[in-house]
This record gives sequence, structure tokens and C-alpha cells, in this order.
Amino acid sequence: MGAGWAGLAAAVSLADRGIPATVFEASRSLGGRARRVSSEGTDLDNGQHILIGAYRQTLALMRTVGAAPEKLLMRVPLELRFDDGFHLRAPRLPYPLNLLAALLGARGLNFAQGMAAIRFMSRMRAPRFSIEPDCSVAQLLEAHEQRGALRRYLWEPLCLSALNTPLTRASAQVFANVLRDGLTGARENSDLLLPRTDLGLLFPVPAAAFIGAHGGSVEMGVAVRRISRDGTAFVLDDSPQRFSHVIIACAPQHAAALFDVFPGLDEARRTIESLQYEPIYTCYLRYPDGVHLPSPMLGLTGPMSQWVFDRGQLSGPKGLLAVVISASGAHEALPQQELAGRIHEELKVALPGLPEPRWTRVIGEKRATFSCTPGLARPAISTPVQGLYLAGDYTASDYPGTLEAAVRSGLAAARLIIST
Repeated sequence: MGAGWAGLAAAVSLADRGIPATVFEASRSLGGRARRVSSEGTDLDNGQHILIGAYRQTLALMRTVGAAPEKLLMRVPLELRFDDGFHLRAPRLPYPLNLLAALLGARGLNFAQGMAAIRFMSRMRAPRFSIEPDCSVAQLLEAHEQRGALRRYLWEPLCLSALNTPLTRASAQVFANVLRDGLTGARENSDLLLPRTDLGLLFPVPAAAFIGAHGGSVEMGVAVRRISRDGTAFVLDDSPQRFSHVIIACAPQHAAALFDVFPGLDEARRTIESLQYEPIYTCYLRYPDGVHLPSPMLGLTGPMSQWVFDRGQLSGPKGLLAVVISASGAHEALPQQELAGRIHEELKVALPGLPEPRWTRVIGEKRATFSCTPGLARPAISTPVQGLYLAGDYTASDYPGTLEAAVRSGLAAARLIIST
């Protein structure tokens, strides 16, 4: 296992059933691609993450390890606010009244556009959000005449935030799954959950403590290079320990390298090796304490920046802003200092009179998620090797590469072990 959200979810689930698990993590940090980092004496995250109310398994697992979502997450109704005045907010009404009121009352959408969005959602619901055959999100939106402000302020931000893949290459089916779970059903499904603490304390740190308190362990700085078999037991490298089951819960590009010893894993290896990846860049800019946003998060209409989060209103010191750029683009070619400078210039448009930042830090996760393209083949959690499983947000599921997908995969792998 690795100590990302998938591996920790599996180990917590096993520990909760009285089955002690050992987690091996190559790095010195918990959380994988959603972890705590530090800069200039300030605790940051390697990327600014948000959750939604539909992430029920993640929220339940947080409660299991004593990380109360009610304290650690700021829950607000769905709100999309942009620096040019667009503003959509869902009131605290039962579904579908909340969605109807949000679309028809959005500042920046006229009545005809609001009705067009409502018709689009209705047409998605009719076939139970099934897209046959799968196509790109851009093609789906064009087929349903979701253009202009609807595409710019509503569907494109939701797609980039959830799938981390440009509209022209993003899977319409997976996007439809996100709309189904995030915008329909219970009203609270669409709520935005903004972390009030760093990602480590949100789940990984309490999860590791829970695992240790239930007879397991999390071994940090221990990289597993080889998995082999000794009779019916698994052996990791040259360790004297023997394990009845193994869950490979590391990044997909590292998972395939552990398959060499076992026959029958060629298909899974080919599937993993065919995955393409998308980056997420987060730029932290530390301003004087008096700098703040009108809300905890704000959409940006600049050519590069997409969202800015006011960490002073969430989990950081006053004046600390975090700007997120999802998916691939021209920003990847820029040196970090130049990118931070351009982001600052875009922020000045949204916040007139913004002073120069005291310091900046750019964190680029080059392989933040897999590229969620139409008809993408993803490996199953179970493998042809008895007792060997995969876990990670890239494994086969309805969801894109999100924290909820990672948690679900870990729980599914644990259930397979418990059932044997």
C-alpha cells in the first residue's frame, strides 16, 4: 500500500473490522497527491482541494477516524462567483427547487439561458445520465446548445474542477456522472466543502493514528520495489514479513512496475501504461494581512488563472491567496517565477490596488490526475492474482480522479479482502 487517500482508506476500513494492516509509504509525507507541504514557515497543501456534499464515503471515513467534517470543512451551498460580476448561488431549498432558483436567479444569465440549462439537466435525467456513445464534454454541450455564458461560467468550471481535463478531451459520460451525483438528489449533494485545515489533518494524519491504534502501522520512508510470492503469502522486497493480501495503492505509473513477477497481469499493465495525465498548478501568494476576497473562493476570468481561494478565511494566515490552474495549458511552459508574476497581474484585475506579494510559491503536480477522456479503459480493483488488488482514483469507477474516487477504491479493495 501507499499512504495516499486510497491506501489509507483501505487500511482504516480493515482496521475498523479488526484486521490490522501495514501501510508502506515511500515518502516522508502522508496523503499522496493530496498532502501538506510547508513554505516560508507556513503550512500549505500541494494543491487546493475542495469536496462536495455528495462525497459521502469520504465524509463517513473522516468521521470513523475522528476527523469531524462539521469542524474541519466549511459547508456552503453551491456558489459560483466570478471577478467580472457573474454570481450563481443555490439557496437552501429542497432539490430541485435549489437548482431552479440558482439557474433562474443567477447574475450574468438571462431567463432564456437559465431555462436552457434547466432543459439540459432534464434531458440528462431522462436516460439516467447515460451518454451513448461517449463523446467529449464540448460535443455534449454543443449538442444541447449550452453556449456562451452557460459554458463559460457553469459547465466549463465544473468540468475542469471535477475531471481536470479540457472540455474538448473530457469524457461526457464521466461529466454526466458528476452532474448526476453533485447536482441532483438531496439538496446537500451540491454543497461545497472547503477545508478549514491543511490536507494532512483533514484525513491522512488521523487515519494513520487510527490504523496504529487498531494494531496496524504506517511505515514512512519505506519504498516497496518488488512483490513476490512465498507459497500462499506475499513478500515485499526481502522483508521477513509475510502478508496474506496486498493492495497496490500508489500512483499508477509506479503500480505497473510491481507486476513483473506475476503472470496474468499484462492487460492491467497495458491499461495503466496507456493512461495519460493532466497537471494541477497551485500558486500561493502572500500579501499583507488586509488583503482578502469577497468570499472564500472566487472565479477568475484571466487567460490563465481559474480559481483563487482566500486561505485567510479558511486554514491559513490572513493575506494568503491560493490560485489554481487545472488541466494542461500554456502555463506549463513558464518558469515558476514568471507564472507567479502573471497570476499576480490577473489578480490585480479582480482586486484593484492589490500590492506586490511578500512571497510566492508555485506547486506543480505534473501528474495530478489521469486525463479523463471518452471511453477510457481503467484497470479493475481486483486482479487475476488471488489476494492482489489495486486501489487509486485511476481504477475503474463512475468518478474522475477525485478524493472520493480514491477513497471509494480503497474501501472496495478492503471489502474484497474482508469477503475472502
